[in-house]
Amino acid sequence: MGKKGKLKGKASATQATAGFNADTLLPRHGRFSDRYYPSSQLDDLPGVASPEPAAEQASSNGKLDRKFYEKELSRLQEELVKMQYWVKASGFRLIVLFEGRDAAGKGGTIKRVTEPLNPRGCRVVALGTPSDQERTQWYFQRYVEHFPAAGEIVIFDRSWYNRAGVERVMGFCTPAQLREFEQSCPEFERMLVRSGIVLLKYWFSVSDEEQEARFRSRIDDPTRRWKLSPMDLESRDRWEDFSRAKDEMFAHTNIPEAPWFTVQADDKRRARLNCIQHLLSKIPYQDMTPPAVKLPPRKAAKGYARPPMNEQFFVPNRYP
Repeated sequence: MGKKGKLKGKASATQATAGFNADTLLPRHGRFSDRYYPSSQLDDLPGVASPEPAAEQASSNGKLDRKFYEKELSRLQEELVKMQYWVKASGFRLIVLFEGRDAAGKGGTIKRVTEPLNPRGCRVVALGTPSDQERTQWYFQRYVEHFPAAGEIVIFDRSWYNRAGVERVMGFCTPAQLREFEQSCPEFERMLVRSGIVLLKYWFSVSDEEQEARFRSRIDDPTRRWKLSPMDLESRDRWEDFSRAKDEMFAHTNIPEAPWFTVQADDKRRARLNCIQHLLSKIPYQDMTPPAVKLPPRKAAKGYARPPMNEQFFVPNRYP
């Protein structure tokens, strides 16, 4: 591409992001208080990724029809690609948290979100048990190092909310540590929002009957059995404890700057579509998909001779 083409592309990117003002996504300070008035994060952005006019089609068991689901998922994934082009061009920074009960469908939704996206600009963070060194750090420290730079999307498959959920219920943290988290977490998230990061928090809600059915399906399927951990089995006996922990977590951290959005997830297909549609409605993206590239004719080879086939090792063809 020549200098004129580069300048034209740069101008297009500037023009497409000219209407974006990060300040419109940030909360407003109260005049006499350190609290914030509700931000625009609580409202869907007009004209962004509006669903096509089509009636939902349910199968005989009440679940969303597969053909309708696949068609709508394809449309929404195309919108996700458009969003990522805009995120990169505008320097937008996005964090999406996925929390919820075990077997609520978080992983399946994350897979559908990231499937069409460029992994160089969108990554999933799923941290394991903290190391001995990490236990001595500031609680949020090991999460901060994964935060996005300009033009990046970071998805947390579980997050710092482990402290308010599994750590609390299973006794992995002290009451003092829990109280500190409940006090610090809202201020921590307000700091992120003030810095220009958009933080979306999703809670996947599933009934105990549906969770039980999904646990049993994992036991019966050897390829999915790894998803059922001893911690998952323990959680079955502490359903009410987790419910109380979730309610208290919401009471402390459901703030206007970074509210919780609950996804009804008994129907996985509906949950995935609803979550993706909602995510798109929170980002003021514009279509910046580059035009299709025209492939020029391949140049003729000049003097190249391929090595003999018998000098290479090949994978056997087991499916002739």
